[in-house]
Amino acid sequence: MKGRQIVLGEVFGREAAALMQDGQLDDLIIDTGHLTPLGPGAVCRARVDRLVKGQGGVFLRLPEGESGYLRDRSGLREGQSVLVQVSGSAEDGKAIPVSSRISFRGRHVIVTPGMPGINVSRRIKDEMLRQTLQDLGTAATEGMQDLGLVFRSAAASADPDEVAEELNGLLELAQNVLADRDGQPELLLDSPEPAVAAWNDWAEPEPDSVEDGPNAFELTGATDAVESLLSTRFDLGGGAWAEIESMRALVAVDVNTGSDHSPAAGLKANIALARDLARQLRLRGLGGQVVVDFAPMPKRDRGTLEQVLRAAFKAESSETVLIGWTAMGLFEISRKRDRLPLRRIVGMEAR
Repeated sequence: MKGRQIVLGEVFGREAAALMQDGQLDDLIIDTGHLTPLGPGAVCRARVDRLVKGQGGVFLRLPEGESGYLRDRSGLREGQSVLVQVSGSAEDGKAIPVSSRISFRGRHVIVTPGMPGINVSRRIKDEMLRQTLQDLGTAATEGMQDLGLVFRSAAASADPDEVAEELNGLLELAQNVLADRDGQPELLLDSPEPAVAAWNDWAEPEPDSVEDGPNAFELTGATDAVESLLSTRFDLGGGAWAEIESMRALVAVDVNTGSDHSPAAGLKANIALARDLARQLRLRGLGGQVVVDFAPMPKRDRGTLEQVLRAAFKAESSETVLIGWTAMGLFEISRKRDRLPLRRIVGMEAR
């Protein structure tokens, strides 16, 4: 279908949510509780295990015997209790990345401990509405000096009572969690279920339709789209294709022009890959060091290709750095691992 569609249901026997744009799969959330008890967004009480000299980080003892890594060690000592939030996914045998900057996300509001102030999304242009939300936030956080708020753009079209109810619930949750910082490692707030995460992340702009039910993925074509991601090969149009393979040290992407031997074949295939690469990495759950072997093309066209890459990655929520060209003509990208690889979730890769 045309438009923006949220699909809530199951895929591969796991709870899942999909975002479809004009019939194409744009984002995907799958329950990973069978692989890790601490998914992204979970809030834990942890214990400082070991300070890492020379790196500025610290290893933590997390619940369920897991190990975490916090980049900022300032003010911490071994054995100290600390509240952290899981910020990404770890490779097998590595510590789970966590952050000491905790946030409590809702569809309309985000509560930000340690970052006081009332902020309203810049997308909300109506000055009267902005002031109304400012007043609502100020009244709700009175006496809570360490808690800040961010009113998201979805608050513009929501019922005021609904926004207030969510705000008060998140503030109560934040206060309860923050008051429980002393003790042994413990999970204090689980990561959101796929349906909840979908509404928190995809509510704005408002979807044109929502499909919810056990067969929603099959009926909308989302299942076929997800299954196609299990192949390392994907089509770029005009007979061109790319191969994307995840290895221990890096993710390798290879671009092929296929049967097109025209002078512009390499550039056309490379631009097609550049436009779709961010989506492919996001949906496949791939990150870390990414190396792209583009099809042969004149060096003078590299600037054009880089512009397309920058535009494609601009809207990505995952931290991404376009590093540039190597001496061998490969292009390097660094992308934060913010979710588990899809092939691992469905059991096609060993943990």
